[in-house]
Amino acid sequence: MRAAFYEKRGGSDVLQVGEIPTPGPGVGEVRVRLAVAAVNPTDWKMRAKGDDLAAPQVPGMDGAGVVEAVGPGVDIGRIGERVWVYHAAYQRPWGTAAQFTVVPSRQAVAIPEGIELDQAAALGIPYITAYGALLADGPIDGQTVLVHGGAGAVGCAAIQLARRAGAHVITTVSTTAKGEIAVAAGAHVVIDYTAPDALDALHKAAPAGADRIVEVALSDNLELDLAILAPHGVIVTYAADNDDPVIPVRRLMSNNIILRFIMVYGFAPALLADAVAEITAGLAAGDLQPLPVVRFSLDETAAAHDAVQSRVAAKVLIDIP
Repeated sequence: MRAAFYEKRGGSDVLQVGEIPTPGPGVGEVRVRLAVAAVNPTDWKMRAKGDDLAAPQVPGMDGAGVVEAVGPGVDIGRIGERVWVYHAAYQRPWGTAAQFTVVPSRQAVAIPEGIELDQAAALGIPYITAYGALLADGPIDGQTVLVHGGAGAVGCAAIQLARRAGAHVITTVSTTAKGEIAVAAGAHVVIDYTAPDALDALHKAAPAGADRIVEVALSDNLELDLAILAPHGVIVTYAADNDDPVIPVRRLMSNNIILRFIMVYGFAPALLADAVAEITAGLAAGDLQPLPVVRFSLDETAAAHDAVQSRVAAKVLIDIP
């Protein structure tokens, strides 16, 4: 099969595109013929740093295509099913930047009728992360949720899932164009965090305080978060800053604040299953909207990684030949 792959860690220049053996599905696995792959920050981060590689690694956690073969223990009726794939390259060599990937059957999820493969390919990392950030502690119906970075992949997903879950959703962005993305995602209030009156605007939007904050830059935003968070509130961070924040323990204790750290790859099986079910239900109901996209060919996988690393304001997709 034709695939992008790397044999050593490093910059995007270590990525090659060429022919490698096509994997076969093992027990409980399916092989998916991919049509499109999505690129996430985790893809370039895993490529850049880590242990030495024992075999070539195909990058890419997320993608969409059609089940082409099944292994022992999997219903043969799955062949021909349109699916979205998640966690494909996590502790496995066959990511989604390739014509085929092999994953456990549960990681190839049936796509509801009427949903385009582009949208389905971009679900995995952003939407599962957002689900965990919002709902790992229980229902949020009636709560006020602040989502930082509402135009990013996780932020946009969090807006949509929070609104679907019955929350009042406030989000922060840095430009008018990003604000339009957040509005399209369903945010009730959009605030430019670069404006001098951003904190006043947040207090006006949430006079009783935010119950839950989905955080992308904890070091930068911790003081602002504590200023707007209601007593007994929760700050959930899913991204690691360059610098670890200084934690004001007494202030958190005094207001019974929960500071939660999440990593999507470590989600408990039950939480992961709930996330997949809710994301798929949201798709079927028409409650989830795709981000604007920028496309690359498989031969341009290195450029696709660079685009994500440079924080392009769009979802990066790779078309698979």
